Amino acid sequence: MRVDLRVKHDIEARKAAIGLFERGHGSESAAKAPSVPRDTVRQWLYVYRSFGSEALLSMDGKQARYTYEQKVAAASAVVDGGMGKQAAMEAFGVMSLAPLKRWCALYREGGAEALRPKPRGRPKGSGPRPRGRTREQELEERCRRLETEVAYLKKLRALVERDGPWPGRRSRP
Repeated sequence: MRVDLRVKHDIEARKAAIGLFERGHGSESAAKAPSVPRDTVRQWLYVYRSFGSEALLSMDGKQARYTYEQKVAAASAVVDGGMGKQAAMEAFGVMSLAPLKRWCALYREGGAEALRPKPRGRPKGSGPRPRGRTREQELEERCRRLETEVAYLKKLRALVERDGPWPGRRSRP
C-alpha cells in the first residue's frame, strides 16, 4: 500500500484529537495524548472549530487554492473589519491559519494590490545573452573590410588612369 508522504500524522491521531476536542480539551492537553506537536494540534483545533470533524478527517495534505477575491475579502475582514481569524477562516473557507496570517500582513503593507497573483516562470526575453565575438570573427570582419577597401582603391585608380587627371590638377612628371 502506498503512503501519502504529504500527510505527516495519520488519521488515528486526528481522531484521538477530535475526541479530546469534543470533551472540551484544548490544544495543549490534546497534543500530549497522541504525542503530536502542539502547533499541529493547534492548527487542527482551528480547523475543527471552523469546519467540524469531517473537514479535519478529510485533510489530505494538498494545499488549497484560493482566489484573489477570497484573499482580499478575508484579509480586509480581519484587518479593517475587526473580525477574528477563527471567524474569518469559517466565513471564507480558509483551511489553515498560516495563509490567513500571511494575507493579513501583506494587506497591511500594500493593500489589496499586494495580494494579486504574481507572474510565474521565467520572464519573456530572458533567454541566453548573445556572446561577444571571438577573436577569429573580429579578424574575419577586419579582413573583409580591408578587401573591400582595396577593391575600391583599385577601381578608383583604374578610373583615374582611364580618364586622366582631375580638372585643376597637374599630371605627374
